[in-house]
Amino acid sequence: MDGRDIGTVVFPDADLKIFMTASVDVRAKRRYDELKNKGINVDFEEVRENIIARDITDENRDISPLRKADDAIVLDNSRMTVEEQMVWVRQMIEKRINGSRN
Repeated sequence: MDGRDIGTVVFPDADLKIFMTASVDVRAKRRYDELKNKGINVDFEEVRENIIARDITDENRDISPLRKADDAIVLDNSRMTVEEQMVWVRQMIEKRINGSRN
């Protein structure tokens, strides 16, 4: 499950929490490409500024602000394919399972 408050509010006692992030420029490019592929005419800088504004809003809201849970593992997927991310996640799950048996 993913979301901006999953590890801190929705499932604070989860056995494994992954805080997924990427650089602003990478996230903007991904969103820009997604919108363009849907036939929506957008400006890259406008998409980038929107992401920055959303982050600021989410990080500073009173209810369920965006923040990494203290016990979350960070996955910066800025330079990873989806397949590489899945391998990484599986490795973290296996480490958690094997570590809990000891």
